[in-house]
Amino acid sequence: MNWSAVQLSLQVTAVATVMLFFVGLALGVLFGRYKFRGQIFLEIIIFLPLVLPPSVLGYFLLLALGRGSPVVEWFQLQIVFTWPAAAVASAIVGLPLMVQASRAAVASVDPVLENAARTLGSSEWEVLWRVTLPLARRGVVAGLILGSARALGEFGATLMVAGNIPGRTQTLPLAVYDAVQARRYDEANVMLLVLTSLAFAGLWCVRRLEQPAYRRDAGRP
Repeated sequence: MNWSAVQLSLQVTAVATVMLFFVGLALGVLFGRYKFRGQIFLEIIIFLPLVLPPSVLGYFLLLALGRGSPVVEWFQLQIVFTWPAAAVASAIVGLPLMVQASRAAVASVDPVLENAARTLGSSEWEVLWRVTLPLARRGVVAGLILGSARALGEFGATLMVAGNIPGRTQTLPLAVYDAVQARRYDEANVMLLVLTSLAFAGLWCVRRLEQPAYRRDAGRP
């Protein structure tokens, strides 16, 4: 069992999850509550990772984060072929799932409740934090779990932008690939079991979060 790959995968996924929460939730609220010029174009850009080949997405990230890119020049960041690059790649592939779930959850909140809070003197931020997000929390948490699970299993984009360096950038999916290539099938089977168990647990939590909504709908005429 490649424990360094397990530790690095958990580290990468934890950082990606934090990015997913803040960026994905902000975009979900933006798309779920407001309409603005260029919204469709921005949504298409965010959802492109769902349909682009991972190698193509990884190459775009390599161009964006590599030497000579505006990001590197402006912020003086050198993260290509490091584990933070793997975290960025993982967050980007999981972002569409977080945004979609958050947008649907926020859009499903009854505007009457939000307007009632406004008439009682609540500011827009207070309405968001005290009314909208608490009512949308199940969808937000479900999206975060789905995005994190996708981040944990990311392979192609990570390989392009972070490489496959044992002990430095080799995450669990990359370690499985190496083990299979080297015909270390026993080791690969253990890592597959770990990845599959984590993915199953994540999907189980999502379905459990969705169940109360099903029960309420089932009781309606």
